[in-house]
Amino acid sequence: MHTQTPQHVIVGMSGGVDSSVCALLLKEQGFNVSGLFMKNWEDYPDGHCPAVEDAQDVMDVCDVIGIEMDGINFAQEYWERVFAYFLEEYKAGRTPNPDILCNKEIKFKAFLDYALAHGADKIATGHYAKIEKRDDGFHLMKAADHNKDQTYFLYTLGQKQLAKTLFPLADLPKPEVRRLAEEAQLPNHAKKDSTGICFIGEFKFKEFLNRYLPAQQGEMRTPEGELVGQHDGLMFYTLGQRQGLGIGGRQDSNGQPWFVVGKDLEHNTLIVAQGHDHPLLFSDALSATKLDWVAGTPPSAPYRCQAKTRYRQPDQACTITEIGADHCKVTFDEPQRAVTPGQSVVFYQGDECLGGGIIERTVAHSTNHQTQD
Repeated sequence: MHTQTPQHVIVGMSGGVDSSVCALLLKEQGFNVSGLFMKNWEDYPDGHCPAVEDAQDVMDVCDVIGIEMDGINFAQEYWERVFAYFLEEYKAGRTPNPDILCNKEIKFKAFLDYALAHGADKIATGHYAKIEKRDDGFHLMKAADHNKDQTYFLYTLGQKQLAKTLFPLADLPKPEVRRLAEEAQLPNHAKKDSTGICFIGEFKFKEFLNRYLPAQQGEMRTPEGELVGQHDGLMFYTLGQRQGLGIGGRQDSNGQPWFVVGKDLEHNTLIVAQGHDHPLLFSDALSATKLDWVAGTPPSAPYRCQAKTRYRQPDQACTITEIGADHCKVTFDEPQRAVTPGQSVVFYQGDECLGGGIIERTVAHSTNHQTQD
């Protein structure tokens, strides 16, 4: 009797509990599983490299599961494909999302290419998302645990990537993932989730950015032009930011907190105003560029759907009013707060992630003119 050789799956393992349980589940499902630890960053200011501990965690987990583990250094690819862009965006006064680019260029490009070249049939990661195969191709769907769903960070994946990827955590709530890890006696079952910049970790952001981009201090003014303080460098601030402005206790203020409402790059001025719901914080519409569509082709405009302009935001009803080869215009049913150039707008039809793009500029709610490039 001919027994079919099990599919070889290489799991991208970070040392965290999600990717560990991902490998565990695939092994239990009968796949031929091996783990790959990616080192993507080498420039640590204090000389302490968390990758050493993470790699050890991966080794320990692989020992318990009984699978082989390999390591690879993608630091050069990460620097060229992700970090250089990240710095350029900050220099231009925008706020990029490196995790999205890291998924596109490292996990689902450099890693995928490496895995396929080394005999893998598929790769797997510990992302919370779901892939559905239908007659018309692969569809990217939200994970069962909507609170952990990560499709916002995966919208750049197309048919080629989805055809070669497994997301074993698609139907599992996070507490269940922790329980499975503990039950299997994985040594990292209680390890806290990582935060911070993708692969780089939890640095003090101002200090970190200052090492690569010289900060240029400047004035902090109200929309009316009144000088209210000094800023440390436009790149350190993002639209809607309240913390760290250092102007809360001004004598003439009306007691309401101050927020960043804009940046004047030409004059190196940070525009701030009082009130969480200041009109300048709201946009009716946006234009986006660098589009990616999961299906490979865009829908036809006008197209009704939902969108998010940041990860934790509930889906917002909108119409994509114009779709070009690499740009689109989006009008929201309700004004949106703190839509930030450089971040991503990601489109949904119910639980399905359709794709998205990088926010280029917004149309202000109050004056209905373009506010920020």
